[in-house]
Amino acid sequence: MSRRAVESEDVRFFRSLSSAKTGVLLMDYDGIVAPFTSDRDRDASPSGIPELIGRIVSSGSRLIIITARTAHELPPMLGVNPMPEIWGTDGLEKIYPDGHYEEMLVDDNALQVLARAEARLEREGLGKHIEVKLAAVALHWKGLPATDGLSIRTRGYRVLQPLAVAPDLTLEESQEGIEIRLSSANKGDAVRRLLSELDPATPVAYLGDDASAEDAFRALKGRGLSVLVAKKPVLTAAQLRIKPPEELTQFLQEWLRCAGSEQ
Repeated sequence: MSRRAVESEDVRFFRSLSSAKTGVLLMDYDGIVAPFTSDRDRDASPSGIPELIGRIVSSGSRLIIITARTAHELPPMLGVNPMPEIWGTDGLEKIYPDGHYEEMLVDDNALQVLARAEARLEREGLGKHIEVKLAAVALHWKGLPATDGLSIRTRGYRVLQPLAVAPDLTLEESQEGIEIRLSSANKGDAVRRLLSELDPATPVAYLGDDASAEDAFRALKGRGLSVLVAKKPVLTAAQLRIKPPEELTQFLQEWLRCAGSEQ
């Protein structure tokens, strides 16, 4: 797609946002709101991004942060007021701005397999690298020496691959981590559920930064604006690429302007 065509998608979207009653903005957390860090518990948000998030929520737009993390991790790390919607475990659990929490039902058989995955990883001596979620068990090695990471990855695959053949479970690798998870727990399905509930005229955009966002980009095709936030070009289903943090900030400021709150 040419740069001219990409710009036309961008301009067309913001024009529709300017004339709409409200818009919906979804964005990943790690890699966008907070750059990747070896310390998952430390918020490393780029300067000004949390403030812009709060202003977009105050403008009347619906802002949703969707993450593979558990939903309850994010509010204290964000420190945003008013709080956006938080969709944890890639949309399987939600915290609304008023604090209301809800989660989708997970099949008991899948939960039993995930429990076995956790137990077997513990027996393998990988307990301190495990993260247990609503519908996934993840293994992380980010920030460790390459040889240690390779050892954890190899042992993790040896434990998890045989379990991932169970119905509705899948094994996926992310940036310096792997997880066995419910196959229906993905950002594409979360976006499709959202679109089914929205007025077809509501402008929707998704800001994603890695492979986990590609399902969401495809789900938005023909319906909203998909934006890859990345410093370098990669093969993607997104319509637009912006570079963090400068162009990300500009995008959010343009959203504010078109939502009618920018002075």
